[in-house]
Amino acid sequence: MARNTAQQTGKAAPPRGGVPLASSETARHMNRDVILELIRRHQPVSRADLSRLSGLQRSTVSLIAEQLMGERWVREGAVAQLPRGRRPTLLHLNEELALLVADVHPGHAELAVVALNGTFVERKQLSLRASPTSAIRQIGNEMLKMRARHPSLTFEGVGVSLPGRVDPATQELIFAPNLRWQGQPIKQLLEKMTGLTVELENGANAALLAELWLGNLHGVLDAVLVNISEGIGTGLLANGRLVTGQSGMAGEFGHVPLDREGPRCGCGLQGCWEVFASTEAALRYYRKGNGHAPPAGSQALTFAELLRLAEQGEPAACAAITRQARAIGWGLRAVNAGLSPEVIVVAGDVAEAWEMYEPHVQQELSALALGAARAPRLMVARERGTTRLHGAAAIVLQRNSLFRSHPQR
Repeated sequence: MARNTAQQTGKAAPPRGGVPLASSETARHMNRDVILELIRRHQPVSRADLSRLSGLQRSTVSLIAEQLMGERWVREGAVAQLPRGRRPTLLHLNEELALLVADVHPGHAELAVVALNGTFVERKQLSLRASPTSAIRQIGNEMLKMRARHPSLTFEGVGVSLPGRVDPATQELIFAPNLRWQGQPIKQLLEKMTGLTVELENGANAALLAELWLGNLHGVLDAVLVNISEGIGTGLLANGRLVTGQSGMAGEFGHVPLDREGPRCGCGLQGCWEVFASTEAALRYYRKGNGHAPPAGSQALTFAELLRLAEQGEPAACAAITRQARAIGWGLRAVNAGLSPEVIVVAGDVAEAWEMYEPHVQQELSALALGAARAPRLMVARERGTTRLHGAAAIVLQRNSLFRSHPQR
């Protein structure tokens, strides 16, 4: 029934591949994004198969395919070998197009060249200078070097994932207690340096878009992605749409106070979820449990080193990770009670060692079940440590997409 209606109206029915529906007011743009996403997932693919997968009329699919080829996102390739009838020409993504992306953290960033199919052509870690302007220029200069190393590629844009909230209307970073880059002309500087359109997004929102782009949330309409690193941020999917809220501030569960007498948070409040469940909290638990601070002049223990100690069975490290995992579960109880998602996806630094965290987090989360509601399915991000970097690519690809064009408040 839905498919017949879609064929009559030219709007996409619920595709079998799990791509969200197009709404009436933006049907043309959304149908374009649906077809582009289906080509990415199923390439090389015929127009007839795209019509079957999307529920769109073949004539509509052909028009969209011509548009995508005109925009250079898609190319025609081989001719399919069929036992009889007309042989269709298959469509695939343009392998000569690429994106420049950055995932920014306090003190460092990871940069990459990403192909349209999501593979990394090049990746690089970059230690950032303390000055925000200098650090932004560092990122821009490194992107120019990466671009020069791949002269055969055509770069379509720049995506930047940030540990803070970005106003969708102005593309300004307006809240970043762990980064302190608020008010910096990030987009303007990078666009001037690279000559490319730059898209900024909160890291958790970017990671959520990556999960959608890479197919980890097929058929899921209501989900929460929790990004846990030096801070905690969440990306919210409701009814198949990314929720940004007023000025892009939706999802700051990390700054909901759980204990007014708790440690002071970078946002200025005390006892936020973040100060109990972030990677910085785990390091604090370890220092306290270990009974001493690092010797003067020595480098502080990193979270990656703490994970290695825990994997080796070091008691204080194991206790710190367990305490952090339980605190993650406490906060997820509130997320579940307030939003009741089908799925909660965990991303960020803790995703690299999810096997150590999952039993404790699941135990805490399952302890609170309201009424007949079941606990949400708990899962780790598909790409684990590179989810935010993939997300930086996704925000460019989804520039005009159904996930970002009309966020629901």
